Amino acid sequence: MHTFQPLPADMLEFDPFTKIGKEWALLTAGSKAKANTMTISWGGVGVMWGKNVVFVFVRDSRYTKELIDNGEFFSLSFLSEDYRPALNYCGSHSGREGDKFAGAGLTPAFRHSIPFVDEGNLILLCKKMSSTRITEDSFLLPELADKWYKDKDMHTMYIAEVIDILAR
Repeated sequence: MHTFQPLPADMLEFDPFTKIGKEWALLTAGSKAKANTMTISWGGVGVMWGKNVVFVFVRDSRYTKELIDNGEFFSLSFLSEDYRPALNYCGSHSGREGDKFAGAGLTPAFRHSIPFVDEGNLILLCKKMSSTRITEDSFLLPELADKWYKDKDMHTMYIAEVIDILAR
């Protein structure tokens, strides 16, 4: 496998509707002592507060949320379609009770002490800037809350600056 190279943001070709919504990504947070990864299919990229940012959504119940909340950084790793079984595994198993990387056949790696998935072909290293919990009363269309939050397991939206981009 080729090593990662830094990629300037203006060189990034990125269709968020496909990359995030259809291909999915792995959001990884924590430290060298304890890291976890989870599949995401909701989020986006853009510009906020004069910075290149990602925005991602993590449910209250997710173990990775504790690691995001307790840290300053996280990563998004985009993998080839060959890793669809690993993405499915990471979206349906908790890392609270075991090593999710091992279970999914993935390798944790680190840059600037930020964990990411070594099997990725595009990595966004991110520094948290904001977290906002989505609440039932924030919906302008109540049917959305009825459809997506019957169990009251709400999301927190994190906005994070993209501080480094790595590509193979």
